Amino acid sequence: MSTQPNHVWRALEEVPSSLGRTVVTIGNFDGVHLGHQHVLGRTRELADRLDVGRAVAVIFDPHPIAVLRPEHAPPTLTTIDQRLPLLASAGADDVLIVPFSREIAAWSPERFVEEVLVRTLHARGVCVGANFRFGNRAAGDVTTLRELGEVHDFVTEPVELDGGPQVWSSTYIRNCLAAGDVEGAAEALGRPVTVRGPVIEGDRRGRELGYPTANVPARAGAAVPADGVYAGWLTRHDTGERFPAAISVGTNPTFEGERERRVEAYVLDRTDLALYGVEVDVCFVHRIRGMRRFDGIDPLLEAMADDVSRTRGLLGLPAQ
Repeated sequence: MSTQPNHVWRALEEVPSSLGRTVVTIGNFDGVHLGHQHVLGRTRELADRLDVGRAVAVIFDPHPIAVLRPEHAPPTLTTIDQRLPLLASAGADDVLIVPFSREIAAWSPERFVEEVLVRTLHARGVCVGANFRFGNRAAGDVTTLRELGEVHDFVTEPVELDGGPQVWSSTYIRNCLAAGDVEGAAEALGRPVTVRGPVIEGDRRGRELGYPTANVPARAGAAVPADGVYAGWLTRHDTGERFPAAISVGTNPTFEGERERRVEAYVLDRTDLALYGVEVDVCFVHRIRGMRRFDGIDPLLEAMADDVSRTRGLLGLPAQ
């Protein structure tokens, strides 16, 4: 299956008028977790069943809450561009990104259906979660979609989301990350928690201590694991190389004056990597401990050596 959508439209006006019939799913899809993947898979199945060639995912940017109640906007699990290959891998042929605004928020359910599903995407089918709401003040639901589908010649297929003992939701994953539970978050995502970004120059304190780190800035508004130390992996985008790493998230409380929250990855046993400016993925596998303040360099070095040793064990690497 493609790693990128065939087409990405960033406004309703970009969708060609010659577009044929489609099957559509609608949502924010932040994280593209297992619940999202389930809906996307059912969308793909419905497209095949209706003999429609295109499954289209409709997403909103920014998150509607960031527009309507910005003080309550949740931290995001993925950027829009990070979502695109995940949506394609889960079954979406094309993606329509609707720039969300107060004007669109004021559309009635009927207008939303007419503007997006009928006029723009020529929907033959719509597949959404069973609790899907849309339109001004969330007035529309699956029943509304079914009724409007009878008027506009599309079928509606709601999908019940049941993760069993596991909850499939972006909120659940954010709560896991806030607690440092990267294993629980990974279980709901269907993949490990990853922070992506370019390596920037830090204060070189890790290098002075014998543990040079790759510093990746925490994206503003992003959901990252709680402060602490983790075992995981660092992957270079330019070469695809993957290295075992001990990862620190926090503000380095042992050193006065540091307030910037950062993600720092020490690649085990490597001091020769030139990573400044390189785009990397920092992948969190296991939590080792919370962040602590140490009374001096010696106890800090002792804890760092233990972190590295535990990282080896947690990643299944031989002891040194």
